[in-house]
Amino acid sequence: MAKVLIVYATRTGETRKIGELIAEGIRFSGHEVTLLKTDVIKKESNLQSYDAFVFGSPTYHGDMMQGMKTLLFLAEKAGLDTKIGGAFGAFGWSGEAPERIFSTMSKIFNMDMVSGPLRLKASSLGGGIQMAQDYGREIAEKLT
Repeated sequence: MAKVLIVYATRTGETRKIGELIAEGIRFSGHEVTLLKTDVIKKESNLQSYDAFVFGSPTYHGDMMQGMKTLLFLAEKAGLDTKIGGAFGAFGWSGEAPERIFSTMSKIFNMDMVSGPLRLKASSLGGGIQMAQDYGREIAEKLT
């Protein structure tokens, strides 16, 4: 059984809900998941002992939230290269945050990423529940 860390930033709680659904998808495959808000991660050692990482932030004024930016600077020093990764986020109009998180994890951290970031307007709209759970399953598949 692998250990997965999902870390999210949120303004309204929607990104947290998406993270919870991704966690369900991972748990369906029997893996252990820890879901934390960005402000809980204080040092690099908080990122140790996990096999995969999924980072999420809503897009707010065309960018990710500051808490996620801070986490990414910390994660850069944590040696996540070759670890499995994914990125997600909620958005109202443009949705750049998940793309930027995904790109950072892939190109700067050199992580083994899933097919792409998950971008949802809301978990409850347009099949969002199923898409988020399927994203979790995709992460779990890379772990086996």
